[in-house]
Amino acid sequence: MAESMKGLVRTHRCGELSLANEGEIVTVMGWVQKQRNKGGIIFVDMRDRAGILQVIFEESDCGAENFEKASKLRSEFVVAVTGKVEKRSGAVNENLATGEIEVRATAVRILSESEVPPFPIEADSKTKEELRLKYRYLDLRRPDLQRNLILRSKIATTIRAFLSAEGFLEIETPILNKSTPEGARDYLVPSRVHPGCFYALPQSPQIFKQLLMCSGYDRYFQIAKCFRDEDLRADRQPEFTQVDLEMSFVDVDDVIDATERMVATVCKEAIGLDVQLPIQRMTWQEAMDRFGSDKPDTRFGMELCDVSDVVKSCGFGVFTGAIEAGGSVRGINVKGQAEMPRKKIDALVEFAKGYGVKGLAYLAVMPDGTYKSSFAKFMTEEELAALVSAMGGEAGDLLLFAADRLKIVYSVLGALRIEVACQLDMIDNDKFNFLWVTEFPQFEWSDEEERFVAMHHPFTMPMEEDLEYLVSDPGKVRAKAYDIVLNGVELGGGSVRIFQSDVQEQMFEALGFSKEQAYEQFGFLLDAFKYGVPPHAGLAIGLDRFVMLLVKADNIREVIAFPKMKDASCLMSEAPGTVDPKQLEELALAITAQEKAEEASEE
Repeated sequence: MAESMKGLVRTHRCGELSLANEGEIVTVMGWVQKQRNKGGIIFVDMRDRAGILQVIFEESDCGAENFEKASKLRSEFVVAVTGKVEKRSGAVNENLATGEIEVRATAVRILSESEVPPFPIEADSKTKEELRLKYRYLDLRRPDLQRNLILRSKIATTIRAFLSAEGFLEIETPILNKSTPEGARDYLVPSRVHPGCFYALPQSPQIFKQLLMCSGYDRYFQIAKCFRDEDLRADRQPEFTQVDLEMSFVDVDDVIDATERMVATVCKEAIGLDVQLPIQRMTWQEAMDRFGSDKPDTRFGMELCDVSDVVKSCGFGVFTGAIEAGGSVRGINVKGQAEMPRKKIDALVEFAKGYGVKGLAYLAVMPDGTYKSSFAKFMTEEELAALVSAMGGEAGDLLLFAADRLKIVYSVLGALRIEVACQLDMIDNDKFNFLWVTEFPQFEWSDEEERFVAMHHPFTMPMEEDLEYLVSDPGKVRAKAYDIVLNGVELGGGSVRIFQSDVQEQMFEALGFSKEQAYEQFGFLLDAFKYGVPPHAGLAIGLDRFVMLLVKADNIREVIAFPKMKDASCLMSEAPGTVDPKQLEELALAITAQEKAEEASEE
């Protein structure tokens, strides 16, 4: 039966005690991890967020009543124990921070009983994730998850302290906003007061932080909640948290300097990692040419090699056809893998097809110097030798090639080098390789919309030397945009913002917006620009991703208290759910069944 806390005061958390407390009378409270009854003595492992502590009960110390209570303890009972800290009578437990001591109990209170949990509360759980997420309140008791969330809290505190010391002001921006057409899909919130109208949850505080610069706040930051209605991945959730900042009277170098010093401070405080500053920078074009990705993992080599000039006149039609169509032929050199089984090579070909390429060509330089290839019969010995030389190939190497439109070649080989590196265990998981990627294209062409769309957002400043192409040749324009990458994951990104009205109008024109459409969507920002706007720039870092990478978790859900599943649902709360018809009526909304395009009766 549960007892009261009356008169009890916790003196320490379980994991905080050590030999320094030997001889002290303490009161600890927490959950029972396990109980072992050895007859005349009962061992209980108690757990709270600080760690695990061994408590021993002997009737001569705690009395018959308390000993009887201790004999009834089961996993996940919540208890309060008073006793004396002693040096362990048995062997020291090197795996516990409290492994040198134990508490000899004099009293125990059962504050709450527990049913048998649906899975063990233990680190490195092998329980299926679906079951853990359904009982997330139990899952969150596990020590590894608690360590992650405690570290997340520490990181957020460090960020606030750093930015405050740098003169940034923490200012909150609205959650209920106006929907905008650029970017990912919005989450919409219907308005009761304005029937038929909707708010949108923010994908970022972008417009509002720019307005704060117009308002003279100079340096702003916010640990902001953001929402995007898009498909989930291992490093993406429908609601996420970003460290958002904006600065006035600055350019690219100022934002990069402040950001990388903040990142270095966080890494040192959180995990003791020394980040060497300044962080390496690489243009978008160089990143794509070398790694096939604008967020390259630089912990290993296997860089892309352009062999278009070498094979443009060869006898292999796949190569020459791609080049004649305006495409490219590039490859990667998988060192020492010439004898990779054909079955594995075929699997890599199928993997490549998933990225839009029709196939993958391979050339193995066997240890004896002979070639084993999918296309050798179409090329002369001289052409093959020239190709191997261009790839830096040696005896024992496996060369893999993609031939297609450049965008597809980048995508295929960028993904393939990661896949091969993972399969061959080439990546050092103890490395933390930071990288700045700069000078992104201002626009990218959307086949779906048949127009240019902003690669970042429509408020990004073009490189000054490219302004002349903004309307006449948008594809040539580079942006004053920058992403910070860690181990092949985009940690965050930002840009210098457009602050001249004429440039902003040209930007909207390049995006296919009429003046009327631009004012309909962004009128309040454009109006603000009429009243003196300073040059400004900013950046946002994904806090969830940052923590995930620092703790080496495989999934972002491991660092979020209450995450969603892949379909954006919550197994614990069963959100999203239906609502009472009266609520829909108040919002002037109706739910209609989606009709099938073709009814069976019409056949």
